[in-house]
Amino acid sequence: MRYGHHHLLRLPLVTPSLRCSLPPIGGSILQSLYSSSASSRCIFVLPLSPPTCSRRRYRLNRVIADMEMNEAKRTVTPRLCRVSGSMTEVMEIQAESPKFHVLFIPGNPGVVSFYNDFLESLHQFLDGNASITAVGQISHTSKDWESGKLFSLQEQIDHKVVEFIRQELESVKVPIILVGHSIGSYISLEILRKCSEKVLYCIGLYPFLTLNQQSTKQSLIGKLAASSLLSATASFLVASLGLLPMSAARRLVSYSLGASWSDTAVQATCTHLRQYHTMRNVLYMAMTEFRELAAEPDWEFMRENQSKLAFLFGIDDHWGPLQLFEEISKQAPGTCLSIEREGHTHGFCCTVAGSVWVAQHVATLIKTRLHQKRL
Repeated sequence: MRYGHHHLLRLPLVTPSLRCSLPPIGGSILQSLYSSSASSRCIFVLPLSPPTCSRRRYRLNRVIADMEMNEAKRTVTPRLCRVSGSMTEVMEIQAESPKFHVLFIPGNPGVVSFYNDFLESLHQFLDGNASITAVGQISHTSKDWESGKLFSLQEQIDHKVVEFIRQELESVKVPIILVGHSIGSYISLEILRKCSEKVLYCIGLYPFLTLNQQSTKQSLIGKLAASSLLSATASFLVASLGLLPMSAARRLVSYSLGASWSDTAVQATCTHLRQYHTMRNVLYMAMTEFRELAAEPDWEFMRENQSKLAFLFGIDDHWGPLQLFEEISKQAPGTCLSIEREGHTHGFCCTVAGSVWVAQHVATLIKTRLHQKRL
């Protein structure tokens, strides 16, 4: 491993079939890069000082690096806001002088706190040049703000497209970049459809855009979600875990889901998914997803906007199977497509390693897009 004036660690290989050029992340004294191994680490890449440089110059470089590290490690700020009468959980990082604004749409469950590590890593890899806003799904919350009301996929879309952007992002003067996970990728496409003049780029992570008829898991989930009785029973059983003390619940979740889950993911599970109203909304939204996504994607729309689209697929992901990857490559060949081969999963946000790797990939896609726009 070499690093000096012109030698930086390069982005881990994404896939041989990557359809866009991904340059190495660089441009600042501090380069925080993710190793392709199972663990993540920050690597400080500083120019090698020639022998004639003074210790004062060296100390100055260290101070600058420390300042950049503090900026890069800025943490997300959670807040509640009422959007069109519905209480909404939001997580955000505000840049001092943003060059663009990232709007992140979660999957289902749409609990934004699951993505804490991902959002902070993304801000870090973007060198603090972006403000980031993550908006949760309505009633996928720790408290039952909506008094048991159930919200469909279309209502969640309207909440993001019509209301949230109008209320929260109407005054944003810089370009908006959409990033969606799973069904959030579908919602992001709908935002692009309605707000194309505001959106510079739309990135879908492990996208759920149409039903996978070959998936047994999807078939079982669909049957569960379609039955009000089964959905209510399953939600009640999960909510019964809410009777446990938080410490006991954390131990149970950690034991059940594996040691690889991050503290952030375990905490989000315990605070949100043990709530009856949240699970009922998760399953109700899933039922409406299955109805809406029974049709094929809108290929004409995707062809018209293919220069604005990028998707990341997983190797063994029934929500975004590789046959969808192949179909997009045929129907909208100008779309930037890639396959993650590092062993992460559809629920990448539940591990630190997955969060950091995907954040770096997204940051590189964004930097590539911005570079292309400047040419």
